[in-house]
Amino acid sequence: MRQAETARQTNETNISLALEIDGEGKADIQTDVPFMTHMLDLFTKHGHFNLTVNAKGDTDVDDHHTTEDIGIVLGQMLKEALGDKKGIKRYGSSFVPMDETLAQVVVDLSNRPHLEMRAVFPSQKVGTFDTELVHEFLWKFALEARINLHVIVHYGTNTHHMIEAIFKAMARALDEATTIDPRVKGIPSTKGML
Repeated sequence: MRQAETARQTNETNISLALEIDGEGKADIQTDVPFMTHMLDLFTKHGHFNLTVNAKGDTDVDDHHTTEDIGIVLGQMLKEALGDKKGIKRYGSSFVPMDETLAQVVVDLSNRPHLEMRAVFPSQKVGTFDTELVHEFLWKFALEARINLHVIVHYGTNTHHMIEAIFKAMARALDEATTIDPRVKGIPSTKGML
């Protein structure tokens, strides 16, 4: 079973998280950042993962620490659940439309963390959520998962739609990249390791 779970507590947040890569899209997401709860629910469904998150933080300050720390812990658990990466496809990509928006995400489970994000959000907030935190979440997720993550919003006018399309496309790209391909023998790299 490709799965991992952990609990992480700091002076700013308290997070427990369990991830199963080969899941059925079952989500049990409880955070005190409602917009992130919504995005993680979408991520789980479209990636066919099973994900449990219980996250509480200092949202009386703002949503930054909770959002960032969820990204950190989710990235760490993806890396742990992938194990030695034998037999995986390694690369994945997805285009997702959301009404007027088109988002594209491309991933390489390379052990070379990088985030390249090309998205300009028309609004600084979706409800009470600061949209700059999307970059913070994605960067910390990519860094801790040690993946190469490219996010492109080709066009869009509704900020909620743009962010939602990103999370759906990322889930679908990760689903493809983490899939075990019976043609792949060992580690999918000429280096012999990832």
